[in-house]
Amino acid sequence: MANTYSHCYNHIVFSTKNRQPFITPDIEQRIWAYIGGIARKHKLTAMQVGGMEDHCHALISSPPSIAPSQIAQWIKGDSSYWIRREFAHLREFAWQDGYGVFSVCKSHAETVANYIRDQRNHHQKRTFEEEFVSLLELHEIDYDERYLFG
Repeated sequence: MANTYSHCYNHIVFSTKNRQPFITPDIEQRIWAYIGGIARKHKLTAMQVGGMEDHCHALISSPPSIAPSQIAQWIKGDSSYWIRREFAHLREFAWQDGYGVFSVCKSHAETVANYIRDQRNHHQKRTFEEEFVSLLELHEIDYDERYLFG
């Protein structure tokens, strides 16, 4: 083939360190918007960003030349640096070391975006831990419970 054609969507999920409720409703929209800006800075598209006090979801469209691990590193690293400097009461803010990344086909991207938008309602029924395990199981990813949440 003479050209490369691709459509890569990744649903990246990560929590705050020790799942501390750092991301309060009064600042969350600024954080989600900043993460969208990080994506743009790196020539990615943040289709949807959202979450709760203790975790973040980001649906990111990227070229195939950028590894999902690089995307997670940019988003987590750049945002934690900014959060610590932007919000005086969050000088100790950090994201948990690990993350989940799940590939999403274009036909399911809007469903995932809606899922991210509906986090408040969703978490009235399930904890972050239950949600994350369900994503791992949905995507048939093996995991060891001893090392899942640190």
